[in-house]
Amino acid sequence: LIVSSLIGLDEEGCEIYEITVETIGYFNERLGDFVNPRIPPNPGDPVFLASSEMLAAVLSPRKRGERGSAYIGSLLTREVGDVPIILSVKDLVSTHLAVLASTGAGKSYTAGVLIEELMMPYNRAAVLIVDPHGEYDTLRSIAQDPRFRGEDGYQPEVKIYTHDRIKVRFSTLTEADIQYLLPEGASDKMLHFLSQAYRQLVNSPQGRNRLWGYHDLRDAVLAQKYEGNERSESSNANSIDGLLWRLDSRFDKPRCIFSDTDHIPLRELFRPGQCTVLQLSDIEQQEQQVIVATLLRRVNKARMMTVRGEVTDRQSDNYLPYPVFTLLEEAHRFAPAGRAVVSTKILQEILSEGRKFGVGIGLITQRPCKLDQDVLSQCMTQIIMRIVNPFDQDTVAESVESAGRQLLAELPALSKGQAVISGVSVNTPVICRVRTRYTQHGGETFDAPAEWANYYTDSAQRAREEEEAILVKPSTNRLKIRGLDV
Repeated sequence: LIVSSLIGLDEEGCEIYEITVETIGYFNERLGDFVNPRIPPNPGDPVFLASSEMLAAVLSPRKRGERGSAYIGSLLTREVGDVPIILSVKDLVSTHLAVLASTGAGKSYTAGVLIEELMMPYNRAAVLIVDPHGEYDTLRSIAQDPRFRGEDGYQPEVKIYTHDRIKVRFSTLTEADIQYLLPEGASDKMLHFLSQAYRQLVNSPQGRNRLWGYHDLRDAVLAQKYEGNERSESSNANSIDGLLWRLDSRFDKPRCIFSDTDHIPLRELFRPGQCTVLQLSDIEQQEQQVIVATLLRRVNKARMMTVRGEVTDRQSDNYLPYPVFTLLEEAHRFAPAGRAVVSTKILQEILSEGRKFGVGIGLITQRPCKLDQDVLSQCMTQIIMRIVNPFDQDTVAESVESAGRQLLAELPALSKGQAVISGVSVNTPVICRVRTRYTQHGGETFDAPAEWANYYTDSAQRAREEEEAILVKPSTNRLKIRGLDV
């Protein structure tokens, strides 16, 4: 009351609020960005609440529905839809993206919203999703949804590759890939013989001029079996046999994903207006990492050669005449912190140099502290949702330079579907309410109590009884041989 009377407010029940503000700069329309002012506001200058129209004009670098825009949601502090948040697709895919959130906060849902925007007629992106859990097959409905149809007849295509359709050509594996896939226990001597055989094969006319496969490598290893007499101390038989056993157990098995000749052509995986989903749920983690490593190496090489004009044959697998974007779910699997896996190196290379060749990467993870920090720090757009683990919060604070500490302090309090968006795709960090998806979300949490209760419904019990009756019903088929029933 004393303070209020000093400033001329003598009414009883009057409340005084202390509001903390942060100067983010003034918006330069010519630059389309905020500029840090050299002269701060004078003490006592009035502060006004910005209108929704003004915020919509200055927060987002694009207008909704224009080429290169991605309508992700609306400003959380205003009514739904009053201030749309629209990302710059050009900046997002060229300088890479990170979607970070705890389990259940909505990261896969948000990624689905982003994919929908990339498939719109005003973007027509070439997108590949690496899906370790099978959450993105619901995107199929995009192909029939009229909201994605363009005036020129454009309709996006969605391709789903299940584990049985995924093949990796053996000759695209590096020596490090093969060593990484070997079962544990390979000795230094075994790895030496493998290295010798691999280099001999790659540098031979056979390796340079035609495709080679696993059995070619196996023959090269077997050729080193004896340096001298079979019974001499210099015999390599035991080491070679141990190496061959390990190679066979990995590469010579039924339904192996590694093929002598087959792999999916890049222009079948990537095409403007097409979203391709690689479902890796039934493939073990080490093989998932090798699949991602070989694929990204192929994509990076093809884009480099195409941009530099080093490949002119349009039928070549190294000819890829348009930028591409790859989204990695569970990104900490493919670039784990403190542990070397075969996919980390190529991810680091693309994230640091891919912008020049049109290779964009999106990383989605629920554990930022388990993701390689060099990889995370190269993502120049961040969508950060609720994070409660203190180690993950510290990792985000250290790796995300564009979001202020005050915004990051909001992370534990965010509700499902709310996100802090920062980086080069927006003019300034904002707290966003993610819009509703057009397609069904494939990562919904099961309602276990409802499923248990449904088990005892009359219809479910009748269905089980009918199934059991069919299983135990004796066969009534009889065979007649020369008039006798058998």
